[in-house]
Amino acid sequence: MTKRIVVGISGASGVTYGVRILELLKETDFETHLIISKSGRLNIEIETDYDPDAVEAMADFVYDHKDMAASLSSGSFLTEGMVVVPCTIKSLSGIANSYNENLLVRAADVTLKEKRKLVLVVRETPLHVGHLRLMTLAAEMGAHLLPPVPSFYHQPKTLEDIIDQTIGKVFDYMGVEHELFRRWGENKNNENSRKKKTRILLAQKK
Repeated sequence: MTKRIVVGISGASGVTYGVRILELLKETDFETHLIISKSGRLNIEIETDYDPDAVEAMADFVYDHKDMAASLSSGSFLTEGMVVVPCTIKSLSGIANSYNENLLVRAADVTLKEKRKLVLVVRETPLHVGHLRLMTLAAEMGAHLLPPVPSFYHQPKTLEDIIDQTIGKVFDYMGVEHELFRRWGENKNNENSRKKKTRILLAQKK
């Protein structure tokens, strides 16, 4: 069976995480199914050099976030899971309360009810108690909360290094093999070897 991952990009700051995850998934055997909210499209224009249509072109399949009749609305459409990256508080609220007003929230709700993996990269700070309660509700329902909080033990040198470390954590949970960052306990020689290997693999695929 084809391995499918649903990617939802909502309107929080940090849409570059969503763009980067699509870029990286293109180099894997996973089939990507993309939903971008209206605010997500706007933030792509504000925060990146990409046109929203160019981002959509990175995915294998694209859905209108208002299309509640799409295949992603049904649990019979089999996937490995879903990543909402970034995830707004509004989307978090919809998911935590099963308020299926759009396809992004509906697809996340389906992922939960079918006991599949759902990653929510919630991008908001600071957090008040209402935000924390929503995160607790979502976690109790089975969602994996993964805010984009960077680590520095791998000594990132670029913004991409920081972004890739968070995406690597998403991939770990989703079962996507990667070598995006130096793990705890690896030395720098291993990291240099990993980066060289990654460059060679990417060059071979082009």
